[in-house]
Amino acid sequence: MNDLRIVNHQVTLVDQVEDRLLSYFKENNLGPGDPIPREMELAEALGVGRSVLREALSRLRMLGLIETRTRRGMLLAEPSLLRGMKRIVEPNMLSDKTLFNILGFRVALEIGMSEMIFQNLNKKHIEDLEDIVKRGVVKRYSEYTPVNEYEFHTKLYEITGNSTIMEFQAIIRPVSVFLKEKFQDYFLPINKELSKNGKLVSHKDLLDFLKKGDKEGFRKGMIDHFGPYYSFLKQENHFNIN
Repeated sequence: MNDLRIVNHQVTLVDQVEDRLLSYFKENNLGPGDPIPREMELAEALGVGRSVLREALSRLRMLGLIETRTRRGMLLAEPSLLRGMKRIVEPNMLSDKTLFNILGFRVALEIGMSEMIFQNLNKKHIEDLEDIVKRGVVKRYSEYTPVNEYEFHTKLYEITGNSTIMEFQAIIRPVSVFLKEKFQDYFLPINKELSKNGKLVSHKDLLDFLKKGDKEGFRKGMIDHFGPYYSFLKQENHFNIN
């Protein structure tokens, strides 16, 4: 095995070992299912103690990049792209600036996935959405309960057929709920005004666009459906977000 010794002393030893291991995997074209050398061999090649190596390997295991199997030892695995994000997206631990950015990302993503929804939409999807709409509980000014909002939009994510998009929905949901609760005094007047002017687009309206096969109408409807969020995001300076 080649010498993998650390030469950069600007960052912690564990960080350097982690980076060197990742480089080693790439340089040797290793992929999911490929075995990697044992701890003793790696520690010797890196010129570090096994405790340092184990901490670096532990980080890679947390990312899902390494797994250990009986009789086969350590193997590379295909990591979940969003696993690390799942661990850190806790609204109480994030700044308002970051929360605003995540919410904006969600809005952009949902509007942008209209094409994928229409590519995969089938009769069963329509039936499921109809059931969700019928069970929907609407609060004052056409605002949905968090559960119903989650069910409807989760179904839209599911229809795309993209597992990464579906995984992202589960991660960002707490952010949307947290922001609406934290700034409810701001959201309520927005919903009231839009409802008064007949500009709020409901889940039923969106479902009707899907049933008619009106792709452009659905996309426009999604933009209007997120009208309260758009208005909220434009007021970033109003909330002293930096």
